[in-house]
Amino acid sequence: MAPQREWFEKDYYQILGVPSTASDKEITRAYRKLAKQYHPDANPGSEERFKEISAAYDVLGNPQTRKEYDEVRRLGPMGGAFGGMPGGGTFRVEDLGDLGDLFGSLFGRGARRRTRGPQRGADVETELHLSFDDAVRGVTATVNVPEDVRCHTCHGTGAAPGTRTRPCPQCGGSGVLDDNQGLFSLSTICPRCNGRGTVIDTPCPTCGGTGTERRNRQVKVRIPPGVEDGQRIRVKGRGAAGQGMAPPGDLFVVVRVGKHPLFGRRGQNLTLTVPVTYPEAVLGTVVTVPTLDGPVSVRIPAGTAPGTTLRVRGRGIPAGGKNGSKPGDLLVKIDLVVPKTLTEEQRAAIESLARVTEAAPRAHLGV
Repeated sequence: MAPQREWFEKDYYQILGVPSTASDKEITRAYRKLAKQYHPDANPGSEERFKEISAAYDVLGNPQTRKEYDEVRRLGPMGGAFGGMPGGGTFRVEDLGDLGDLFGSLFGRGARRRTRGPQRGADVETELHLSFDDAVRGVTATVNVPEDVRCHTCHGTGAAPGTRTRPCPQCGGSGVLDDNQGLFSLSTICPRCNGRGTVIDTPCPTCGGTGTERRNRQVKVRIPPGVEDGQRIRVKGRGAAGQGMAPPGDLFVVVRVGKHPLFGRRGQNLTLTVPVTYPEAVLGTVVTVPTLDGPVSVRIPAGTAPGTTLRVRGRGIPAGGKNGSKPGDLLVKIDLVVPKTLTEEQRAAIESLARVTEAAPRAHLGV
């Protein structure tokens, strides 16, 4: 790792809260404690502090970079960055630290040379399809999470069984091509090996030379009662693995809820359409309707108009849903059934009713 400007400006030992004589185990122990304390998931708003801690451990957690850091801090900025210059020697762009990154970025390789601290794993999203009843009552389900793992055929080398990778003949295995320009030595990614430093003559037939393959990892997810279609359930720490000591990402499960043959849903309430005959709507009646917990009786008042909604309290989504512990209601919509065919007796009764019924409902039309 090339010296960075921050090496001269920041005391990484102080950031981790350990003395400069601390052992490797003491440094790791201190980092884990601080990373847990200041992780953004556990302590919102501490992103910068977490990055600072990760950057410090990225340097001190590696014995080689720690040795370089200690030497640079001992010599000071001029000794660390330009110690070779008085003798008239040349220096590489990366020896300029942050300035090296600036120059390198102009030539397409600054970002590659910049080191990064431990990186939190990526968040992963998957879908889970549930029946209407399971979504209402809650369930523990298993979802398949795709992830990249080491190829079981080549064990990650990318080469077919019985063959090997070999050093790239163009870059000599370094992954970069150096172009000496007098004072500067510019580096570019090797176009033949794409920076890997090795080439594969016979790619693995399973992974195609990538060294990884896609597999499914099973994760159990507890779905709370009352989950709605399209709702996202977060499972902390079950996403992609982090780099180094960084924590993994999160898993987000998008719930897809199937239709029910009888019930609909409106928030915490269930909806149900109940057909009634004309005599029942006019005279009133008591009907039996289904619920999620068995049938109940509903009284339909005399003179109930089609489209009227009656409420049966506490017979909707059970308690414990996302909107609180109070259960929802069952909303019963009245639908008037008009027969398309009549018997002679029914027709005679309807005609008799028509003769004694006034046409007052349309008087307001004025025609």
